[in-house]
Amino acid sequence: MKKLLLTTVACVAMPMMGFALDKPDSLKVGMTTFLTGPASVFGVPARDAMDILVANLNDAGGIDGVPVEVSYIDEGAGAEALSSEFRRMVETGGADVMFAAISSGNCQTLAPLAEDLKVPNFLWDCGTQKIFEEHDYKYVFRTQANATPEMLAAVIYLLKVKPDFKTLAVVNQDYAWGRDSWDIFSTALKAMKPDVEVVGEFFPKFGAPDFSTEISRLQALRPDVVLSTSWGGDLDTFVQQASQRGLMNTSTFVLPLAESSLERLGSALPAGQIVGARGDHYFLHPERRDDADFKAFMTEYEEKTGSVSVYSVFHASQALAALKAGYEKAIADNGGTWPDKDQFVAAMEGLTFQGLGLPVTIRADHQGIEAQLMGTSVQTGDYPFATLENIMVFDGAELTAPVGAVSTEWVGALDASFMDGLSISTFDK
Repeated sequence: MKKLLLTTVACVAMPMMGFALDKPDSLKVGMTTFLTGPASVFGVPARDAMDILVANLNDAGGIDGVPVEVSYIDEGAGAEALSSEFRRMVETGGADVMFAAISSGNCQTLAPLAEDLKVPNFLWDCGTQKIFEEHDYKYVFRTQANATPEMLAAVIYLLKVKPDFKTLAVVNQDYAWGRDSWDIFSTALKAMKPDVEVVGEFFPKFGAPDFSTEISRLQALRPDVVLSTSWGGDLDTFVQQASQRGLMNTSTFVLPLAESSLERLGSALPAGQIVGARGDHYFLHPERRDDADFKAFMTEYEEKTGSVSVYSVFHASQALAALKAGYEKAIADNGGTWPDKDQFVAAMEGLTFQGLGLPVTIRADHQGIEAQLMGTSVQTGDYPFATLENIMVFDGAELTAPVGAVSTEWVGALDASFMDGLSISTFDK
């Protein structure tokens, strides 16, 4: 079995004088993230962000005087090893709370395991909408959005900025995320603009090194719009090869996960392409970029890592913010004393907290509601990569299927009038 890479955030030593007897020496958190493999392009930034965020939190006194200690599990080691390490970290490692996971498949595996172990678990990054639509959990919460508002925001943005398009093709990775995200997107598109013709559906193998076949087909089909919800190295390679062959000059690309690829793509992503941020996650966030705490973190992160923050950094910040807010609420509800596990879980329901983006609320089914940001790529020369203009920030509550609803059924019942009453903030850049 491949050995898992485990690292631990060093915590600032804090004096114990004055601690109530029921306070722990530290609050132990286990976090799964991709430290190896293709998904490490946003797994490692999330770990780096968590290191910075935890150190800053502990410098400020921790949570009610208790320092936070985070240990990492590498999701790149595979599902079997991941489950084993998750269990070990809870049963023998003393983890009080788990943050898991990035992969939707891993979330579907670890959510029931967390419930069996009775350990609070934050689904801090995975996108599948099925977690809370198919199951009820006591100990599992999602501290960010799911795929439904992410895809619905992309559809609505496309309809607003390019309302007259007639044809569309999709190029998605051939696994659960690629298929499920297309299912939501295509259902919403069919409901709100039924006259669009889908002229091609391509699902190349996950990790494919060459997209020449798909690009040749697309050049022959000449769709008005090309959708790809792919991510990481697959998205980078596809965009680079499509750009080199001029496909992005004849079709508008809709890339709901491309925010995390902007810096890596550099000049390969031309102006005029639609980019999503898996929430309102953007290092030049139009509503937060002038806030002191936001600017301070963005500067610190870039100085320590050499890169700008991407959406997984924001998701990490939201998980930690939820942890802090949840314990503080539970402490207040408990008369000022440290809560037990069930008191903490009770405090999480209905909780509102804020990481680096706009506030997030955990609703009754434990699904997080967060804003969605979409924009159009532009090469301004201010950075050696594309940034965003014509930004729209959507109210996440309006784009998330109601509690108890199945996303595809809810989305399929919409029509074009759904867009009329939406709360959308617009920004030039």
